[in-house]
Amino acid sequence: MKRLLSSLISATLGLWLASLAVPRMRVGVLENSHFLGIALTAPWQLFMLFGVILGLLHFFVKPILNIITLPLRIITLGIFGFFINMALIFVVDMLFEEMYIPLWMPLAYATLVVSITNMIISKIFTRRSE
Repeated sequence: MKRLLSSLISATLGLWLASLAVPRMRVGVLENSHFLGIALTAPWQLFMLFGVILGLLHFFVKPILNIITLPLRIITLGIFGFFINMALIFVVDMLFEEMYIPLWMPLAYATLVVSITNMIISKIFTRRSE
């Protein structure tokens, strides 16, 4: 349960920080922004939605992708894991019109910000009480 909560919080916070830090990444509310019939009227609602979707992808889909791509991860000494993270953020980008990440470099920078945020949040949540 801690891992799921950590994944959701880190994805939400990471996407928010990436939208502030990455120059051409754009997240904005559109006139017809809605999810399952619920109107989305504020940017924080978008970041919560994107964070939940990305967090669930990281929690459920990423372990499967890690197993499938294990030979590539071994050959590239783990760098292919970064491309898996890029692909998951790209999936969220393609699912929603409200988030726009152009080209590869802004996507790589956004992935780097989300990954660093994920490392920090997971260390905080999984720290053992001494």
